[in-house]
Amino acid sequence: MKRLIFCLPFIVGNAWAAEELMQKAQALFKPIPTEPPSIRGAVLTPEKIELGKMLYFDPRLSRSWLISCNSCHNLVLGGVDLEETSIGHGWQKGPRNAPTVLNSVFNVAQFWDGRAADLQTQAKGPLQASVEMNNTPERLEKTLSTIPGYVERFKQAFPDDPKPVSFDNVAKAIEAFEATLITPNSKFDRYLKGDDKALNDAEKQGLALFMDKGCSNCHNGINIGGNGYFPFGVVEKPGSEILPEKDKGRFTVTNTASDEYVFKVPSLRNIALTPPYFHSGQVWDLRQAVAIMGTAQLGAKLTDSEIDSVVTFLHTLTGDQPKVVLTSLPPHGKDTPLPIVEVTPEGTVKPEGTRTH
Repeated sequence: MKRLIFCLPFIVGNAWAAEELMQKAQALFKPIPTEPPSIRGAVLTPEKIELGKMLYFDPRLSRSWLISCNSCHNLVLGGVDLEETSIGHGWQKGPRNAPTVLNSVFNVAQFWDGRAADLQTQAKGPLQASVEMNNTPERLEKTLSTIPGYVERFKQAFPDDPKPVSFDNVAKAIEAFEATLITPNSKFDRYLKGDDKALNDAEKQGLALFMDKGCSNCHNGINIGGNGYFPFGVVEKPGSEILPEKDKGRFTVTNTASDEYVFKVPSLRNIALTPPYFHSGQVWDLRQAVAIMGTAQLGAKLTDSEIDSVVTFLHTLTGDQPKVVLTSLPPHGKDTPLPIVEVTPEGTVKPEGTRTH
């Protein structure tokens, strides 16, 4: 990854410089839309979205009836769980930090290593991973098909499907709901739409520095990241506590040597709400994360004032959080498989289906 080299004159009060700054920003970034996008050309029906919302919050999708999608991607916490790495079935600790679900529909792929092409594929992973929800497609289908309230909801959401209650349709419904979890109307979005007063002088200086230093080489587009893969440690590898040696990132997906320690660039949307940072979840302070990215990716030791300036800009990326009205979940039936709760010593992970995030 090369540094972006251009001289961006920025003089507070100079109309010409302010216009150039906005134009350069509009060329690199795009605002979050106010309406969710279509998925592979399909219309997101209210019935499918509502079903997906119910499934997202239902812990009965897990083997223990203790873990829901919202457990690791909590919608009142910026779409994350505020843990270094997530805790799953049997108190097992996953190997990677949970990325935010907010705006994830705009990512080029899902998970830190990009192994899931879309949110539908992604939804199937945690449901089956032994370190997360530890369920099986067969058990999940039996659970939902023995809950009368869900049977009717699936029929409404998938009226043309001869078998509406299916593992595939569970994933499709969750994907439909997650596609609605977007955060438009941030200060930066309003600026990108032409409102020069949406950012103050300090925030504009942070934006100018963000582009001038080369941060926008990787963090660009609608999600200000999430649209490509880069090695972590282009110039200088972080310490093993931040970049664990055993986690080789995308290499486990492609088995290509050049993909060792390559990860999907995370979105910076709502970044102020979603510590800890990096796939290892070892950095809790946003200032420290910016400093590490400067040395590791850009080969630049940022000054304290430069770090403060970039962080000031990053705070403008917090958008309107999704407003979700919870629905009472239907009661289980007499034939619904009952929960299986297993307490596994921390660090003990079963050999199959253990990957997460």
